[in-house]
Amino acid sequence: MTTDALRPVYFLSDSTGITAETLGNTLLTQFPGNNFDRITIPFITTVDQARSVVGIIDGVAATGPTPLVFSTAVSSEIRQTLSACQGIIVDLIGTYVGQLEQALGSHASGEPGRAHGLGNAARYQSRMAAVEYAMEHDDGQSLRALEKAQVILVAPSRCGKTPTTMYLALQHGIFAANFPLVEEDFEREGLPRSLKPFVSKCFGLTTNPLRLSQVRTERRRGSPYASLRQCGFELRSAERLYESHGIPYLNSASVSVEEMAATILQRMNLKH
Repeated sequence: MTTDALRPVYFLSDSTGITAETLGNTLLTQFPGNNFDRITIPFITTVDQARSVVGIIDGVAATGPTPLVFSTAVSSEIRQTLSACQGIIVDLIGTYVGQLEQALGSHASGEPGRAHGLGNAARYQSRMAAVEYAMEHDDGQSLRALEKAQVILVAPSRCGKTPTTMYLALQHGIFAANFPLVEEDFEREGLPRSLKPFVSKCFGLTTNPLRLSQVRTERRRGSPYASLRQCGFELRSAERLYESHGIPYLNSASVSVEEMAATILQRMNLKH
């Protein structure tokens, strides 16, 4: 059943809300005919705060469609308080904690914020170091410590290199650099000289000419850089370059940054 009315959706958490948003939105993608009004309420750390949130949800439920509520609250008291609201609760933590406790023979810690907080200091520091590396090595700005890169994305301008390297760094702690392919690379059909020792770390991105032209037009309307002809030439040249150097590549035209990152991790056999 689909409707044009906006269905309120709440993502509730005793931490950042990232997990509730990610899992909740993944479930909602299975219902494309519906329209949702999404609200995230993070850092619900006391029962009083939970009661206040219940009041908000109950007020919305009294005046329109019943809200959907995705919760990743860890505290059993907060989960119990939230479950009393007039929304339809999807408890993304409580549903499985009991099963895991039984399987592992131990009790859950009940500590909020462990997924995205500083609970694992080493992993957090690793991700921050990867982000700094990605920023320094964005768009070929730096050649320093290029040997530390786990993957180097290469592509014509505006094919999605920067957001993909940043996602790999922030989400997975991957040391990723990226380099633009420019006119002189296409003329000699070769990689930038600085990348030749690292060809085994290279991964190419491409897209379709119309999509690339649209993206470039937003930046430089009416320029040769954004013309459909130039975009087509650069993409064809890039794909020939990838194939001649044995560089795996991916068309980013209709793929999310999350999907691109997952594909790169798999095809480059990167551990994170």
